[in-house]
Amino acid sequence: MSIEEVVDAKTSRFDEDAAWRLLKTASGISVAKGKKVLHFVPATDAKDTILQHAMGPSGNLRAPTCRVEDRFIIGFNAELYEDWLK
Repeated sequence: MSIEEVVDAKTSRFDEDAAWRLLKTASGISVAKGKKVLHFVPATDAKDTILQHAMGPSGNLRAPTCRVEDRFIIGFNAELYEDWLK
């Protein structure tokens, strides 16, 4: 696997509009909050629900956010990353 682009969350912010422009094109989104992992499909799940879980308390897209092809992983959960890297 090669990394094509790295964006520093401290200097590049994605508000709701910018985040949705990225996320709405995904075939799937996995959002980790602690031990809980939620899975969404933008084509069928509500925009407001997805953004509610994807956005942080500062109003920006939560970090880390990883995009692989047309899927996103948002937040950190060790098991989610282990499964994803298999």
